[in-house]
Parts: sequence; C-alpha cells; structure tokens
Amino acid sequence: MSELINNSSERKGLLKHMILELHEGRAPEEVRKRLMELMSKIPYGDVVEVEQELISEGLPETEVLRLCDIHAMVLEGSIDLSGMLIVPPGHPVDTFKKENRELEAVVKKLYDLFGRVEELYAGIGPVAYFNKVKSLFNSLMDVDKHYRRKENLLFPYLEKYGITGPPKIMWGKHDETRLFLKNAMESLSSVVYNDPDQVKFIIDLYLRPAAKAITDMIMKEEEILLPMAMDKLKDADWYDIYSQTNEIGYCLYDPMIEWEPEGIMLSEHSTADEGYINLPSGKFSVEELMAVLNSLPVDLTFVDRNDKVKYFTQGKERVFDRNRAILGRDVRMCHPPSSVHIVDKIISDFKSGHADSAPFWIQMQEKFIHIEYFALRNEKGEYLGTVEVSQDLTAKRKLENEQRILNYGNTGMAE
Repeated sequence: MSELINNSSERKGLLKHMILELHEGRAPEEVRKRLMELMSKIPYGDVVEVEQELISEGLPETEVLRLCDIHAMVLEGSIDLSGMLIVPPGHPVDTFKKENRELEAVVKKLYDLFGRVEELYAGIGPVAYFNKVKSLFNSLMDVDKHYRRKENLLFPYLEKYGITGPPKIMWGKHDETRLFLKNAMESLSSVVYNDPDQVKFIIDLYLRPAAKAITDMIMKEEEILLPMAMDKLKDADWYDIYSQTNEIGYCLYDPMIEWEPEGIMLSEHSTADEGYINLPSGKFSVEELMAVLNSLPVDLTFVDRNDKVKYFTQGKERVFDRNRAILGRDVRMCHPPSSVHIVDKIISDFKSGHADSAPFWIQMQEKFIHIEYFALRNEKGEYLGTVEVSQDLTAKRKLENEQRILNYGNTGMAE
C-alpha cells in the first residue's frame, strides 16, 4: 500500500479512477471512504494533472464542472500544501488571500443571522434584520472583481504554461456563484418581511447556497489554483498581473503595500514606440493613432486570423474589461465556457465567407449595449481576423428631434 501512495503515477491513476467512479454514479460517501483509506495525502499537483487529463481524454468540461464540487468535497482538507511558496505582502497571491479572509468574515456574519431569525425578529425587528442581510450581500457582490482578476489576468498566464482545463472549470464555477448571488439579491427584494416562515424558506433556497458558493470557491482557489499558479508562474508573470490589477480593482480589501520582485525593472514592461505609421490616406504618429482610437465612443478588440487577441482600445468609458494579459491569448479563452460555441460559430462563418458581421444587443442593468463582430478581409478577400465593436447606446436611444447648432450641454433627450 505504501508503494502505491508514494508512486505519483499510480496515485494519479487511482485519483482518476475515483473521479470516474463519481462520474458513473457511485455514492460520493463510498468513494470518499475508499479514497481516505488508500491515501492520506494528495499533492495539489496531482489534482490539477488528473483534471487536465480527464478533459484531454474526452470527458466533457461540463461534466468535470458538475463533478468539481463532488471531488472537491472528497479532497477537502487532504491536499498537501507543503510545497507552496510563501509570498510577500503585496504579491497578487497575498492580495487574493487577504480578500478571501474578508469574504469569509462577511459569510460568517450571514450564517449568524441565518441561525437567529426568530430571535432577531423579536429583538431588532424584521426591517433592521433584512437591512443587515442586504448590506452583507451587497458586500459579497464585490467578489466579482476578485473573479474577474482571475479570469482576465491569472488564467491567461496559466494557459501560457499549458494549463487550460482547471481555468475553464473554475470560470464556470465563477459564473455559477454569480448566478447564486443574483438570485439571492432578487429574493431579498421580493420576500415578505413579516413572515418568518417565508424568510427561512428564502434563506435555505437562495441565501445560504450563495454564501456557501463563496466559501467553496475559496477552498478550491487556495488549495488547488493558487498553489498551482505559484508553482508555474515566474516573478515577471506575477509582476505583469500586479501591474494591471488596479484596472479591475479589489474586493473588500485595499492593499497598502507596493510590491516589486527583485530583478524586475519597470523599463522591461514599457511599450513606448516612436515613428509614424503610414497608411494610403495619411499617416499617424503612434501617439496620435492611440489618441484617435481611444477617443472613439466604442470598445474595439482585434482578433487575428489565428484567433489570437492582438489589440484593444483603451478608452475612458469601457463596456467590458480588457487587460494586456489577454494579448496573444486564444479568443475562446476570453469567454465563459457557456458561450464558447457561439465564438466558434462566428469565427467559422467569417473564415468560410458565410457571413461578414454578427450583431448582438444586451441589457446590462440599466444600460443598452450593442456588440457587433466584423470579418476583416484584404483586397483579395482573404480573411485577416475579426474586430469586435462594443458600444453603450443607452443615451443615444433616447435622442429626439434635431440639434443643428452647437450646444455642449444639450442631450437631445425628452424631459
């Protein structure tokens, strides 16, 4: 038995076998017992490699996503983290962890409120009780920035080192957690405050699952994702992530310590360039071209003929998050798993010549967002890539009549 435990290949084979047993419908508790009998410690690297192998061998990502919670439950507390490096204050991993501690503190307060409904109803009253719950859930909504930093900054670097499966799965879990939080917030807007039975029902159906989704993600992040990232990424990678973190923001925590690893100079990350770009109808300096592109009232993202993100504008009012970490990244990796099939369809139709544009429009809270993809072709009709154009049309949809004279303050909207 000890030889099996000490043999990495045999240990990973056993772990894969256990996960496939879960896939085939074996009782999680039965599998858990067998696993704990055979192995007392499972290095985090084995978990990641097995997950990647399962996806590569054809197990659907959606199925691995479904199993994620089950085998995380099996592995919880038994993953060996002894090899994880200690990070200094201000390091992106340190910031992720500090944010997690703040999230856990909020969830702890919520659990206390969930367990004392009748007591607090009689004490502070229903309105005060729900104000506390709503305030805490408003704080949890801040986790979106934590997830976006992982999706747009950390995941691209893992992909650069060949780790694609776990980021896809975790992005899917992010979206599940976002949905839990959305449903929780909506339930808090419709609950009848003076009905304790309905309140308990809402807590069990919507609020408690949302809070648990947050803490489950913290476990997956700190026991699997972050140790794996620390093992793979170099200091220069982490410094790139650190340098772009402010563009997205922080979750319930504001790091006050600046971090710069030894041997990484700011000058290495400079992208300044001189000279002119000559075009058939004129020319720009790099500074002028950047100003023109960034002043357009749209977000532009260019994906080349090899499906790699090559450029995006950096205007003042952004519609979607874009960071330099996505440059060179396969465009499919920039979308949640649930929408990758749409991206594939657009690219396929553009390359085949079946279509030249693909428009979409969505409602983002109070904003009306128009998104359109355009196929780029040269004079011979050969496909060069795709440009995505996103624009907030909320104000323009309300325009009425005409404005033929200069008036900076006039919106042209009906009162």
